[in-house]
This record gives sequence, structure tokens and C-alpha cells, in this order.
Amino acid sequence: MTEFYTTSEVAALLRVRPRKIYDMVSEGALPVRKVTGKLLFPRREIEDWLGSRAAPAEDQAAERRAENVAEPPLIAAGGHDPLLEWALRESQSGIAGFFDGAMDGLARAERGGCAFAGLHIPEDDGWNTGAVAAKFAQAPWVTIEWAQRRRGLIMRRGLTTRPETLKATRGLRFQARQALAGSELVLDRLLAAEGMTRADLHIVNTIERSEFDLAGAIAQGRADVGLGLEAGARQFNLDFAPMVEERFDLLVWRKAFFDPPFQKLAALCASAKFAEKAREFGGYDVSNHGAVHFNGAR
Repeated sequence: MTEFYTTSEVAALLRVRPRKIYDMVSEGALPVRKVTGKLLFPRREIEDWLGSRAAPAEDQAAERRAENVAEPPLIAAGGHDPLLEWALRESQSGIAGFFDGAMDGLARAERGGCAFAGLHIPEDDGWNTGAVAAKFAQAPWVTIEWAQRRRGLIMRRGLTTRPETLKATRGLRFQARQALAGSELVLDRLLAAEGMTRADLHIVNTIERSEFDLAGAIAQGRADVGLGLEAGARQFNLDFAPMVEERFDLLVWRKAFFDPPFQKLAALCASAKFAEKAREFGGYDVSNHGAVHFNGAR
């Protein structure tokens, strides 16, 4: 997470046009720094500024009751991410993890079943934003970038040939994930790009429900290859052939973003320890961590 917000990111958080941000700056209403003519907004000061203008807890509770909106439980759902799972524990945020796939997380968020959900849903022009906008355009949810992740073929060592494409995995035992996992959506797109279908793969009968479970199944010899994260391959000392760089976002209930549990997580992510762990896992780019990609209207 960078130390500063950009003008467009602050505008997205406040749900106003960038022109309004410039007006507020000229009025001295926002904390800001000017660096070589560019406006930069200190993240911590902006968040403190927003918090100081929040309604008292009693008023917020009354507002939620008036809107008949239940407060989501303190649960992180959606796609599994090793770095996120580590950060939830390391930050001592108190946020519980229930990672059963990006599409499951999207559905849970829509019915108010989680405080935030990890998403990596492939789209024609990027990741996640279209799927989120279709369901949350008029809802108080925001999408924040977590990391870019390298995904590709994870394979056990000692194969006669090292597959670099899905076509080259024909005849090898292929490990799949659950149907609601974002990686399965990525797999379908990659298969289509190579003119293939799932019928062309020798998929084993069992499924694995997390990135590390998939890598572990291959390491233990229950499968030969699967589509997983570079971090999983490294963790289990497996070979890896990169295929796609995906963006993993957090779809966050806006009010939860400013509550102490999420702020504990955010504080860890602003530390050198977080960046070092990303490097240790491998296959992560966290340089754009914290960028806002979507903000619902309400």
C-alpha cells in the first residue's frame, strides 16, 4: 500500500469528480502535498480526515437500521491468496478467513455474508471491475488492489518433458480446483486461447480448494500438473511455467475499511515486513497495492 493517494483515488473514495477534489484543495479542506506540481494526498491523514467526519457509532447504527442493512460479519471470503492469509494472521486483525473461491466470495458479499472478498475474475479488458460493477454499482462497496500474481503450470519434478502450454499437458494427470474458484475461470480462458476444452485434459477425480492444497497434491504425487500460483510452486519446491499475470483485488464493505480490524491489516501492509513476505513467497508484485479500482455509489 503506497503512502499517498492520487487525486483520482481520493475522488473515488469520496465519490465525487476529480474537479471537486481540486476545489477542496484550493479551499484548504483536504490534507495534501504538492510534489513537482503534482497533488499527493497522505494516506494516513486522509483516512484520519475521513474518520473525523464520520457520524458517531450510535448514528451509524441507527442509519443501518433505517436502511435495513445488516452489518456484514468480520469474515474475509473469496479466492485464496497465500499472502492475504499470512497477513490476516500476522496483523492480528481478528478477521476470519473463509476462502472458497472468487465467485463464492462475490456471492457472499452481495448477500452481506462477509466484510470483504478476494477476487481474481478474468474479463476481456482486465480483472474484476465488470463483475463487481454489475452487482455493486449502487452499493457501499469498494474494490482495492491487493497484488498482481503470476499464475501458470505447476508440475512435479522429474517429468519426461516440461510442459510450457496446456496442450503439452495432454496425458498428464491434471489437478483442478473447485468450480467457484477464480483459477477455474482463468483455466477456461487459457484453454479457449489454445483451442482446447476441459475434455482435452486428464483431470483427476478429486479437487483441491486452495492454492497451497493444489500444490501439495502435486508434490505428494496425486497429480502431475495443475494451474496455480508461482508462490505455491516455490512453497513445495515444484517446477513452474508462467502463463498469466492476474490482478487480485479485495472487494471491501466501505464502512469496514475504516474499522480497527481492517486498519490493523492495512497497517501491516504498509510495512517493510509485508513487502519482504511478498518477495519471499515469489510471484507477487505489490507496487500498486491499495489502488482503488471501483467504488459503489451509495
